[in-house]
Amino acid sequence: MEQNLHLWTIPLLPLAGAAINGTVGKRLQKNVVSAIALLFPALAFLQAAWVAAAFFDLRHVPYIEEHMEWIAAGNFTVHFAFMLDQLSLVMLLVVTGVGFLIHVYSVGYMSEDPGYYRFFSYLNLFMFFMLMLILANNYLLMFVGWEGVGLASYLLIGFYFLKHSASQAGKKAFVTNRVGDFAFLIGMFLLVQKFNSLDYSVVFAGIRNGNFPVESGGAGFLTWVAICLMVGACGKSAQLPLYVWLPDAMEGPTPVSALIHAATMVTAGIYMVARSNIIFNHAPIALTCVAIIGALTAIFAASIGITQFDIKRVLAYSTISQLGYMFMACGVAAYSAAIFHLMTHAFFKALLFLSAGSVIHALSGEQDMRRMGGLKKLIPWTFMVMTAGTIAIAGIWPFAGFFSKDEILWKTWSSGPSGKIFWGIGWITALMTSFYMFRLLFMTFAGERREAEHAHVDTHGSHAAAGHAGHGHGHGIHESPWVMLGPLVALATLSFIGGWIGWPQALGGSNRFEKFLAPVFEQSETASPSQEKGAPPVAGEHAAAAPGRPQVEPGHSGTTEVHGEEGMEQLLTGLSLLAAFSGLGAAWYLYGIRPEKPAQIAEAFGGFYRTVKNKYYVDEIYQEAIIDPIVQGSDEILWRSVDAGIIDGAVNGAGSTARFFSGRLRQMQSGNIRSYAGWVAIGAVGVLAYMIYMGMQ
Repeated sequence: MEQNLHLWTIPLLPLAGAAINGTVGKRLQKNVVSAIALLFPALAFLQAAWVAAAFFDLRHVPYIEEHMEWIAAGNFTVHFAFMLDQLSLVMLLVVTGVGFLIHVYSVGYMSEDPGYYRFFSYLNLFMFFMLMLILANNYLLMFVGWEGVGLASYLLIGFYFLKHSASQAGKKAFVTNRVGDFAFLIGMFLLVQKFNSLDYSVVFAGIRNGNFPVESGGAGFLTWVAICLMVGACGKSAQLPLYVWLPDAMEGPTPVSALIHAATMVTAGIYMVARSNIIFNHAPIALTCVAIIGALTAIFAASIGITQFDIKRVLAYSTISQLGYMFMACGVAAYSAAIFHLMTHAFFKALLFLSAGSVIHALSGEQDMRRMGGLKKLIPWTFMVMTAGTIAIAGIWPFAGFFSKDEILWKTWSSGPSGKIFWGIGWITALMTSFYMFRLLFMTFAGERREAEHAHVDTHGSHAAAGHAGHGHGHGIHESPWVMLGPLVALATLSFIGGWIGWPQALGGSNRFEKFLAPVFEQSETASPSQEKGAPPVAGEHAAAAPGRPQVEPGHSGTTEVHGEEGMEQLLTGLSLLAAFSGLGAAWYLYGIRPEKPAQIAEAFGGFYRTVKNKYYVDEIYQEAIIDPIVQGSDEILWRSVDAGIIDGAVNGAGSTARFFSGRLRQMQSGNIRSYAGWVAIGAVGVLAYMIYMGMQ
């Protein structure tokens, strides 16, 4: 008998922490709140680690735990059930592991914040919903977690709710995500209509075994389902055109940026697309849309990141760009490469955000890189770990980002003729990423101290007004405590070695990560028996003709082809390293040797530079084209015309009529008994006349 893994305990543990701190945390001492906040995520991680150890002894994968019948309507049934396979196991370890480290860091970062207990209650609540999303066995339960992380994100982004910009950022994130969530709902409705189920196994088996050929000739049923799911993923994973909420989400405390907007929540859309790989593989049009959106998002956000000076906003646009990379990988059916980059990105981007928080902590809330510089000797540990994160995201060997980013570029190149275009966009984005990240590093830590020694809390700044108590006021520039540095060192270690599990064959490895995930994605490679003759095969990355694994004709060893593919992969690896070092060199020249040059270049580019610095005025365009018309329409039509004119008019009219007749009745009540008797007699005559009339009929 197969052992019970008790998957339900993993999300339940952080929920218990959220409930305790949320209800009685205000009355508890801070160390007790800290113990509760850390204990339950730690137990969740230990349980996840035990599940990971037991996973390799399972006889049946995916492993399913059904707990109860949740919804029953006719012959449509949804169970409250959890599922564990290779994909959900990777996500489970990332969320609980990185999440716990961020919780530890938060104990130091938020130590003197008056909303300490409330912050950890929200943070634990987020972990609960994210784990529900990952472990769900059906789209409906996934949607519960999907909406739950949106709620937790709203609470955490707007944590400093007395600050107008923070509350507005929370609402912006909530509303923008509703656009994608609406499309996600429509996609689920379509699946219910066709398959009468939302269980992954039923839907995927129905596509695999049913009458669903690859829709290469036009947009069929699965194409529309995939497009709806894609729009949902665009909202949650901040892709064009629904990315606008994520930069503003930096209004939340820095640990929020690290956990939700770098390591976990924003990757939910990537996870959903990868989980739905069989749907997208049967809908090449939708898959191409995913690749195009991902490529455009990657280079678009990277260009904005080059011009930003707020240290957290640079990282925010970097996150959008890296999510675009993952989206592009999914679009060329390189799902394991996307998940690989999702994992390594969680390591180094969480490290970068938390390191930025350490800088902000040292400078008493300052976030403008123009007021930094010369911090290398003052906060050496922060400098070392942030350098590790920068090298990793730049894609320099042998750090984690090199392996995952190189894997995406190689799979993109190998995906077909259009893949060469996507590879070109990805290569340019890699160069830009290296440039703006080393720009951040040099502006923050190199050169001379500019205004850092005078960096006081700016009441008009983005963080100080938010009430960042305890960030070193009056104590000068100082290194963070070890409760914050400890998680940074752990994440720096993961940012260094975390990519070795995916060491490619072209460099003498075996890419164990891809082999581990292969069972999740290879099940969708074979087209259905009814596939039309001549239709292209499903774009599965592990198929016989998958990228890097050319199909060998009978009678040929394939050695020449394989060596040729490995040679091309090695060449492309060299080119990706060239991009990384070119960005490093350009940043070193402009911000290390000739720091006056950037201002001259900005002036030379004039209007174009201002356009990019102002984020292409997308927010302003949305304001004029969408938000203002909706607000004005609501004001003029819904309020003044419908509410005040029709509804209030009808209610007021009824009230006026009632008041008129009640006034007449009041006049009839004179107090004269003879008058009352007369009215009674008239009434009696009327009743008798009516009865006589009815009797004569």
